[in-house]
Amino acid sequence: MNPSPDSKGRILVVDDDRLVLATLVHGLSQAGFEVVDADNGDDAILQARQHKPDLALLDIRMDGMSGFDVAAYLREHLHLPFMFLSAFSDEATVAQIKALGAKAYLVKPLDIAQIVPAVEAVMAQVRSGPAAQPARPAPAEADPLAQPVAIAVGIVMHRYSLTASAALARLQQLAERDGRPLDVSCRAMVQAVEQLALPGL
Repeated sequence: MNPSPDSKGRILVVDDDRLVLATLVHGLSQAGFEVVDADNGDDAILQARQHKPDLALLDIRMDGMSGFDVAAYLREHLHLPFMFLSAFSDEATVAQIKALGAKAYLVKPLDIAQIVPAVEAVMAQVRSGPAAQPARPAPAEADPLAQPVAIAVGIVMHRYSLTASAALARLQQLAERDGRPLDVSCRAMVQAVEQLALPGL
């Protein structure tokens, strides 16, 4: 079952907060996406198997199966790309997000006007990238920070209350000022944030 030709793509949205879920479904539908939704991990996997979305947007902390559990299943069994939306940004959470190979990570609270551009950016990346790219988890010895730009965009969006496009523009300006490629500059930023999160500092 393929998305309609005029759709921006099919996205699976998973959140156990019904109000958040309804807001995401409405906003993404209005933005031109075909949306499949679930309010728990078990239903999320059933919906993913049935509808084969192009991308999944997952809450992390849910009763029963967590967003991490769902993401691992999507990656290993269905080869589907995913991104996270969560109120938690502690060191352990961020480390697991990177290890799972998420395309992006957005920190709540965000309004739909900020979420839509971020989803559009990730969807464009998914659709333009090599078909095999989201299908394989990175080897354990590889750097799990496969998408430093997307993660850095999420950090800047949260810290400065910017849209995804504005956050990306700010990161590009920073990289140009420092004379470094965008991905190198973003990787350094993410690593610096991780260092600041270490206990004892």
